[in-house]
Parts: sequence; C-alpha cells; structure tokens
Amino acid sequence: MPTVAFHTLGCKVNFYDTEAIWRTFAAAGYQQVPFEEPADVYVINTCSVTHTGDRKSRQVIRRAVRTNADATVVVTGCYAQVAPQEVAAIAGVDLVVGNDRKGQIVQLVEQVRAEQHPYVAVGNILKTREFEELDVPSFSDRSRANLKIQDGCNNFCTFCIIPYARGLIRSRKPENILAQARKLAKAGYREIVLTGIHTGGYGADLDGYRLAHLLADLEQLDELYRVRISSIEASEIDDELIEVLGRSRKVCRHLHIPLQAGHNQVLKRMNRHYTVEEYAAKLARLRAALPDVAVTSDVIVGFPGETDAFFAEGEAFIRAQQFAQLHVFPYSPRRGTPAARFPDQVPAAVKEARVQQMIQLSHDLHRSYAAKHTGQLLEVVVEEPLHLEGRGVRPGTGPDGRPGYWLVGHADNYLKVAFPVPAGVAAEALVGEVSRVRLQEPGEELHLGEWVEQVTYADDDGLAGAVAWPAQASG
Repeated sequence: MPTVAFHTLGCKVNFYDTEAIWRTFAAAGYQQVPFEEPADVYVINTCSVTHTGDRKSRQVIRRAVRTNADATVVVTGCYAQVAPQEVAAIAGVDLVVGNDRKGQIVQLVEQVRAEQHPYVAVGNILKTREFEELDVPSFSDRSRANLKIQDGCNNFCTFCIIPYARGLIRSRKPENILAQARKLAKAGYREIVLTGIHTGGYGADLDGYRLAHLLADLEQLDELYRVRISSIEASEIDDELIEVLGRSRKVCRHLHIPLQAGHNQVLKRMNRHYTVEEYAAKLARLRAALPDVAVTSDVIVGFPGETDAFFAEGEAFIRAQQFAQLHVFPYSPRRGTPAARFPDQVPAAVKEARVQQMIQLSHDLHRSYAAKHTGQLLEVVVEEPLHLEGRGVRPGTGPDGRPGYWLVGHADNYLKVAFPVPAGVAAEALVGEVSRVRLQEPGEELHLGEWVEQVTYADDDGLAGAVAWPAQASG
C-alpha cells in the first residue's frame, strides 16, 4: 500500500483542504503516515499571507526532501499559487498544484510518477469561477467540524495577497452545504463552523442567495445543534442578517468581525469598505438584536502612515466598542501588494510596542467580557482533557491543583471553559458532547466553571472513540 504524508501551514481553510485531499488519496488506496516518517508522497499545503509564511513553507518542503529523496513531493496552497516557478525551483519538488486544482492531486501524482518529470499545474486563479467541491465527512477533532462554504475574496485590501492566491469569491452550492451539514451533524458533531476565505461574502456570485438565507436554511436541520460563523465583514451585516441572527436558536452568540484599524485615514489606505462610524453603527444594531453577543476582531498595527495620534485614536475606539477579544498583528509588507510600496513605513520597534499595547487591551477587554458571565450557565462543547503540565499542573489535576479529570471546551460565546468532572460522571462520555457549565472564575484566557449537566449524548453512530487521557492523580 503506497503511503502519503501531509503538512499544512496557515489558516483553517488550508486545514480543511488538506483533510479533503487526504480523502482523495485514501480513496486511491493510500495509507497516511506522520510527516516526519518516510513516505512515498509528501503533500505540503502552504501559506503566503506573509513572507514568514513563504519562508516556513520552503523549510517544510526541504525537510520532506531530506526525509526521503525518492519521494514524490507535492506543493500546493497559497505560496504555490502566487510563486509557482519559485517553488518548482526548489530541489526535490516534483509537482506544484494551484489552489483551484487540489481535487486533482492524486491523478497528477500518478502522471508525474509515470512520466518521471516535474510538473507545474498552476493557472490564473482570478479567472476561476467555480467552487471546487471537496467533501470532508469527518475530522480528527471530535468536537467541532469545519464546513467550507466559499473560497476567494473580492475586496483587494492593499495589504493582502489573498485575492491573487485564492481568486475571486466562489460560493458552494446551497444544497451541497446543507447535505454536508446534515451528514456532519448525523456523525455526531455538535458544532459546525462555517468557514471560507471570505465567509461573510458567501453568495456574492449567486443569484440572490446570501449568507442570511443559508443560515435560515441551516436552522431547519433538526440534526444540527449549533453553527458558528468563522468571520464576517461589518459591511456584510445588513438588516436581513441581523433579523436571522436575532431569531436563531442555533447560531452561536459569537461573531468575528475584522476591524483592522480604528482610524478612518488608515482604513482608507487599507482599502477597507467602511468608516469607524459605520462599523460602530453596525455593532450597535447587532447588539440591540443580540444583547449578549461576543464580538471578536482582527487589528493590524503599524500600517504605513499610522502615526502615534492615529494609533491612540484607534485604541480609544477599540476600547469603546467593548470587543470580547482581539487578534493583533503587526503590519508585514507583502511583495506584490500596494501597501508594500507605500511611503511612511512604521519602524519595527514602534510596531512591536504598539502590538504589546494592543494585546494588553485585548486582555482587559476579554476579562471584562468574561466577568459579565460569572454565575451564568454556558453550553460548552467539550473538546479534550485539560493539559496544563507546562504551567506546573500535574496530569489529572486542574488549575487549582485538585486531583481528578478536568475537561475543557468552548462555550457558544467562545469563552474557553475548564471544569472538573464530578465523581460518578464518565469523563470520556462528555468529550464531543454539550454540557451546561456554570462559570465561576473568569481568567485571562482560561475560565473555570462547575459542571451542571450533560445536554447531548452520543448514540451508537456518534463520535465515541479513543481519547488520550492524562494519568489520574492521587491524593
């Protein structure tokens, strides 16, 4: 039986695509082995959001070649798409595959092995108009399933290479999404995460069918317990979507709405399609319909031309919006994007200081949001045993040092909650299922709670399976 090994860099969409590529290899009779071991075929799914992503991708490619010089080395993903000849020039690379041809990798591998010469299968992805159907019926993560609903982006932000790496928006057919959502729910996944390169742009290429309609249709699936939107732009939150969210019983009380900058001049240079006033108005309308919603966001600091005054005004705006958490990134010039050629680049030391300042603000906002839920019951999809050995906690003990099994998972508002399993309750049976947990001690990243009751139960066709349990502590 031939063997294949995978390494994935970058975003959740890449990880979804890798799972789908593995399914095609499995159907062709391949066995998967760890990437560190010798394999007949290595597939590296690359990232190219930053130059660091390019560099890491090259390192992984060379590692595969060193592990087995006789293997067929396949490179796909965003770095392969934007720099195919550069990738093909790396010694030992046999096949470079574009982002719209991942479903063809097995056939291309067979072609390369038969003809014994390298091949580059990368075209102009901006001309691609059809969503590539890649079905993933299950995941190694037993608690949550990703469901890719679209690919590509139409926004062309001045700092971003993604439209050139992923192409324009291509939406998956609604009937295919609903069919896979039903399949995943029947397989026992209690939370399904709708994901894509520009998830909120779903339907921009369809005839009048948008994300709001998809959410309304997903609501009708009896098998589905809850659904999470991975990300959505403020400009895509309209009255129809707010109405759907307001009456939904299944959409999580958490929306990730990228801001990127809290100052209008910076937003304009970024080619973002809103002002801070419009963004704030959208959040106000959203919170009026969903008073308890957690809003998280992305922020880029040190964008060209961001002065100390602009940064300070942006920080004040972000604090006023009361986000639940921030993902903070220093601006990194990306070759091939307009912003890389902008004047007034911000010095690295200034960017790093602003990053640390914004991260501290994120901690403050997160603690504040979590504290509001002290004493409340949260529905948590239990993900795994709590592993805190690196923080001085023995296996089988919780953050307070008490012995016994502790479990951890995310609530629907995306708070990460850990709780001890009471005596007489089978910890293994809780993993992958929904439990009600009372939040007792909000923390910085991890929040402690008390298990109250189990909500969902695995049936004979559910997700029961092996879990790596820590050793039970004594005393």
